[in-house]
Amino acid sequence: MIVKPRIRGFICTTAHPLGCAASVQAQVKHVKTVANPGTGPQKVLVLGASGGYGLASRIVSAFGCGASTLGVSFEKPPSEKKTATAGWYNNLAFESQAHADGMYATSIDGDAFSDEIKQQVIDTIKADLGQIDLLVYSLASPVRQHPRTGILHRSAIKPLGDDVCVQSLNVDKGLVHEVVLKPADEEETANTVSVMGGEDWEYWIDALLDAGVLAEGFKTIAYTYIGSELTWPIYWHATLGKAKEDLDRAAGTIDKSLASVNGSCQVVVLKAVVTQASSAIPVVPLYNSLLFRVMKNAGVHEDCITHISRLFFTQLYSDDQRLDEVGRIRMDDMELQADVQNEVKRLWGIVSSENINELADLEGYRSDFLKIFGFGLPGVDYKANVDHLMQS
Repeated sequence: MIVKPRIRGFICTTAHPLGCAASVQAQVKHVKTVANPGTGPQKVLVLGASGGYGLASRIVSAFGCGASTLGVSFEKPPSEKKTATAGWYNNLAFESQAHADGMYATSIDGDAFSDEIKQQVIDTIKADLGQIDLLVYSLASPVRQHPRTGILHRSAIKPLGDDVCVQSLNVDKGLVHEVVLKPADEEETANTVSVMGGEDWEYWIDALLDAGVLAEGFKTIAYTYIGSELTWPIYWHATLGKAKEDLDRAAGTIDKSLASVNGSCQVVVLKAVVTQASSAIPVVPLYNSLLFRVMKNAGVHEDCITHISRLFFTQLYSDDQRLDEVGRIRMDDMELQADVQNEVKRLWGIVSSENINELADLEGYRSDFLKIFGFGLPGVDYKANVDHLMQS
């Protein structure tokens, strides 16, 4: 099959197996240049391990720290007429690289919200690893079937209270326009908290503790994004904000529950990057494309792998963590630098469809989006037939 990107709205429905492998290889190559084997975690569970920050965390754990890794993700395998999801190919590429380097790496495919997957993970840890010393919670899903009630909750990314008028960007056409966002009702807010809040993180820790598979000094982290005041109408003063508040609540509860293993729990605030999920959120593509231009000009831009490498090697296992008032590790420090934000705000006030290519890194944004699915990687022949059914 000759695999080309097929984009429908905010979704790319195809993924290139060799492109995904090239992306993983590039990330591994970077991490090996900054690796510090023997420090940091040694037996790691990553929930949401197949892409973005979750995949980067698994790569840094394995190739930066020398850790055995177990990853959980929910991906679609290939069929005769369709490619697999990008995460499917990413998992294959990661395992191939890890095994070639003599490291333990196993991936479990399934709904991480379910009790069945939790039990499968526990059984695998007991059989292969004994215990784990780090859990990275990096799940990104629009829906969650509650394991105890059976109710299917769907998130709604909406503001709270009143209508909100915001600037947005049609990435394909390069058009800057205004959109009016209708507020969420109570049910939509509750559903969003159920999907994106901290309850499932708590369920995971409770299950792992009860099973006795958490090592002494165990750590767990969950990733979040807060952004600046330009994105707060949809990221903070919104249903997402309520979910993020619940994540903070859960972190406090989990931290106390880990006292028996002298463990710790923290939320980590990361910088803005391009993801399939964030691309569908009004405001975000415009903000990100302006931010990337400013940060690149200032020499402080980071992609997923460089950002997570900095987290692991300068903050996560450091005695000098950069914490905010509620104990979150702040990795968005360079994004929120006054000079960066002042320039983004200045550009925000003058950006239009006519000058978007001049003021923003629109091409960089588009490139990052395609790379999520394995397209636009150097050294890949995208005109060649590839085995999209590859299983290993």
